Order: sequence, then C-alpha cells, then structure tokens
Amino acid sequence: MKKLSATAFALAAAFIPLGQSAQAGTAQTTMNVSATVQNSCLVSASPMLFGNYDPVGAAVTNGTSAVTVTCTTGTSFVVGLNAGNAAGATVAARQMSNAAHRLNYSLFSDAARSSNWGNTPGLDTPAPITATGSPSVLTVYGQIPANQNVPGGAYADTVTITVTY
Repeated sequence: MKKLSATAFALAAAFIPLGQSAQAGTAQTTMNVSATVQNSCLVSASPMLFGNYDPVGAAVTNGTSAVTVTCTTGTSFVVGLNAGNAAGATVAARQMSNAAHRLNYSLFSDAARSSNWGNTPGLDTPAPITATGSPSVLTVYGQIPANQNVPGGAYADTVTITVTY
C-alpha cells in the first residue's frame, strides 16, 4: 500500500509545473445580519431637600433637584412631574404632608421660578429634548411660599417623574 501511495504522489507531482502548487477550491455566500434598536430611556432624580422652614417668617424657602435622563441617541423626549401624593394637590398647587397637615410648595422649570413644571407635554412641561448619547440633566427648582402657619414636624411628598418618548 505504501508503494502505491508513493507512486501516486510522484505521478501527480509530475503533472504540476515547477514553481506552482495545487490550489484548493473555494465557495462563497453572504449572510444578512440585522437588529432593531428600540428607543429606550432611563430616568433618575436627586431628592429635593428644602431644609428648615420658618412658618412665621417672611421669606420663601427654595430648593433644587437634578433629574437625569438617558435615552437612545436621537430619541425625542419630554419630562413631566405629577401633582404628588397629597389628596387634592395639583401640579399648580402641590402639598407636602405631615399627618393631616399640609405645606404648600411649587416646582418650576426655570431658575426664576416663574414656569410651573407639570405633567402635560406641550402645555406645562419643558420643551422636548433630543438625546445625544450623553445623559441630559434637568434642574427642578422648588419653592415653599412664605407665611404658611403650619404645625412643626417633618413634611414630605413624592412626585412621580414621567419621561414620554
């Protein structure tokens, strides 16, 4: 068997010109690759801490919060803030609660605290933002009006942030 294999090899080599080698055959095709990128957004917020409030003082108390939104690049989005958890509160007249007691406060989209920040896109929310691939940080400006004679204690509320995209 070895003699036949060596003979076959020598015979095949005799038909290949010097300086060339035997070539292997190839075949090709293509493969389609696809994916669908979903528009997506993530949102987080820092707490708004007003600190101490003097109910008989003449000064307002201000606070801020940072809302961070990260969306798929090119996604247009709007950020809304609801009225909070206090019964009867509205986006124009929010209230923090301490048992049955209420402390009024407002949330604004501008540092001058003149543009109420609500929850209806196109009506009382900041203008739409188009995501660029980096987080968008929006400042929420809060204010507790002066001269609210309420009992002492800790007042709190929870505002839901809605990103519409």
